[in-house]
Amino acid sequence: MNIDKDKPSTWIKYKESLCRDCMGTCCTMPVEIKIEDLVRLQAISEDDLHISRRKLVNRLKKEGVIQSYRESTQLFMISQRSNGDCHFLDPKSRLCREYPNRPNVCRAFPSIGLRPGYCPKIKKN
Repeated sequence: MNIDKDKPSTWIKYKESLCRDCMGTCCTMPVEIKIEDLVRLQAISEDDLHISRRKLVNRLKKEGVIQSYRESTQLFMISQRSNGDCHFLDPKSRLCREYPNRPNVCRAFPSIGLRPGYCPKIKKN
């Protein structure tokens, strides 16, 4: 069976060793994060928490860090490259460049998400 990140029914049961030779498939899925994650990622400073949210969103969009912000949930959507990769995914190594500072949603995956406990692993060539 072929794994399709957009079809959770094709995902495999997660175990930590799966990440060792994966293409970072989960890092090609849309990721919504909180403002605290942006501070941890050092995309914004603590001082930025006190400026207008609209100004902050516009700046982060211009810098290519986020692609959108949803006021109702106060969640920011991390930008994706044209191939779908997360803004923070290294295109050569396929590893997160901000792994120690990664957002909480990334830390919790795959315990949370479309199919908790399962992974959309696609093996590196």
